[in-house]
Amino acid sequence: MKAMILAAGLGERMRPLTDHTPKPLLRVAGVPLIEHHIRRLAAAGVRELVINVSHLAEQITAYCGDGRAWGVNIAYSPEDKPLETAGGIIQALPLLGDAPFLVVNGDVWIDYPFERLANYVLRPDESAHLVMVGNPPQHPTGDFALDGEQWIRVLAPGATGWTYSGVGLYSAAFFAGTAPGKVALRPLLDAAIGEGRLGGETYAGQWQDVGTPERLQALDHAVRTATDIHVCR
Repeated sequence: MKAMILAAGLGERMRPLTDHTPKPLLRVAGVPLIEHHIRRLAAAGVRELVINVSHLAEQITAYCGDGRAWGVNIAYSPEDKPLETAGGIIQALPLLGDAPFLVVNGDVWIDYPFERLANYVLRPDESAHLVMVGNPPQHPTGDFALDGEQWIRVLAPGATGWTYSGVGLYSAAFFAGTAPGKVALRPLLDAAIGEGRLGGETYAGQWQDVGTPERLQALDHAVRTATDIHVCR
């Protein structure tokens, strides 16, 4: 199985840190966020990686290289300007192939066992499968509901659901019919929900959306000092 790490964003909320450093290269416990993902993917047996790059792209390509330092092979999908999540994936589809592939946001921290998705088989009517987590303080109601058969549903008004972690398994068919260019992911997810083809699961482990310098600092402290957070080395 292949995996795509999303690393093309501008990281505007992380300024001034991202004025000179792309967000995926910001460090947690001395290691860039993107390297934590690469290590975990390699440990799960996922060795073919695609990384999309745009903002300060040369720093990411210089740091990650061809991936041999971690026993993986890395291909790059450059974007002149960030194409947003779905647009970046659509551009990279020729590199990802026809089989389902993992997608991981490069600016989140998560200790999810990637081998779980690497071994997951999409159901016949399932075009994507998302990993959902508990709602963080900055997003208290969540993104979606999840029914007892692991199908993602629209969150009812006033209800509390789950937050999309930024980790998922996607088929190329999920993006079929969507024109290339700057394309947000959420409308495609909503369309898949409406067609009853978006599945999901919940994960209760460590997760953090590293969206502000304060969150990055808090996460760095937590990872450096906690004994119950697993860091893949």
